[in-house]
Amino acid sequence: MNAAPIAAARPRNRRQLILEAAGRVFSERGYHAASMEEIAAGVGISAAALYRHFPNKYALFAECANVMVDRLAAVLGEVSSEAGPAEVLGAVTRVAVAHRASGGLYRWEARYLDHEDRRLLRVKFARVVGRVTEAVRRSHPADEAVRQDRPSPGGVRQDCPSPDAELRAAAALGAIGSITTHHVSIAQRRAEEVLLASALRVIATDPAATVGRAHSVELPAQPVPRTRRAEILAAAVPLFARDGFAKVTNGQIAEAVGLVPSALYRHYPNKRDILVAACLQAAGLLAQAVDRSLEGVTDPHDAVVALAAAYVAYSFEHTALTSVAEAEVVGLPADLQEPLIRAQRDHIAVWEQQLRLLRPELAPRSARVLVHAGFGVVVEAGRRLRWRDTPEHRSAVTALVVGALGLG
Repeated sequence: MNAAPIAAARPRNRRQLILEAAGRVFSERGYHAASMEEIAAGVGISAAALYRHFPNKYALFAECANVMVDRLAAVLGEVSSEAGPAEVLGAVTRVAVAHRASGGLYRWEARYLDHEDRRLLRVKFARVVGRVTEAVRRSHPADEAVRQDRPSPGGVRQDCPSPDAELRAAAALGAIGSITTHHVSIAQRRAEEVLLASALRVIATDPAATVGRAHSVELPAQPVPRTRRAEILAAAVPLFARDGFAKVTNGQIAEAVGLVPSALYRHYPNKRDILVAACLQAAGLLAQAVDRSLEGVTDPHDAVVALAAAYVAYSFEHTALTSVAEAEVVGLPADLQEPLIRAQRDHIAVWEQQLRLLRPELAPRSARVLVHAGFGVVVEAGRRLRWRDTPEHRSAVTALVVGALGLG
């Protein structure tokens, strides 16, 4: 008698496998473009089997958005409460690099979470920032004492802890978290070394330090809407930034411009064309900012500082446009992404060239990882400052970017 076939055993970690596959798909395609069928295929199961674990795409997405911050909280729970920044940030770096393909959802796609889920995610991330902040304060007590004794702009002495430690902690986490937002191919160990060194330099940086050209940046002005097409674009960008591209309707855009929805089609065939125009405008403004920042600059150190100052100024001045371009491009078809990706690569190549002239010991891939780390510093430091555009904030973030890049 023949033995009955042995049924394939269900993996004990199937839920974890689903979350990993879903995180990759959501990160690569965006929440609304991702499908349960595509996620199921990535795990090697049917969509019906996937629904036995998660009732709908939103439930799966909400759990995925929390995976990275939950991992960070778990690994920091294993680190001594008296540990220094190297140990604390080292633990964070290992987690971020190990899960770079699926760990970036909290940065952009979380805007599609419901209000309460978004609030809970912010609370969790605040605890992680708080843990890093404690390590920063312990490692730089003299700096904190000076800042606490520093008068406020109104001349009143500060009695509460300085916000500089929180800013540096958030910026350091931004440098590390940047690994989840790009595809630079680099060995895991080397990525950990580059990012940890960058993050440690960030927390050792005085945000009040003067780094050169931070106050002399002249950005190209955003075009004044003089046509109906330009008015539609200008009205759509803040809506996309606030609610996410997929949630904004043609009716909302039309109402913001004072049109009926059908009138939009005379200027843009569909909503996606408005998004493409926004991304192209962002790329054009940034390219102009880079060109202006490097006019007459020949020294590599001055060039990198000028690039940092220009990028920071651009991010503060065009916050909505920048966030839309960076967050929504993944949802575009490949042919529409191509010119935007090419513009981004050209931009990074300028940074890489100047950084390697200044730091010739850096391999090209390490330099690119560092450039992205600098961008990550801008994102998280800017968020920590609520994107309030002041010369002091621009200067502080520029100093942190320069620190992240290792410009001693």
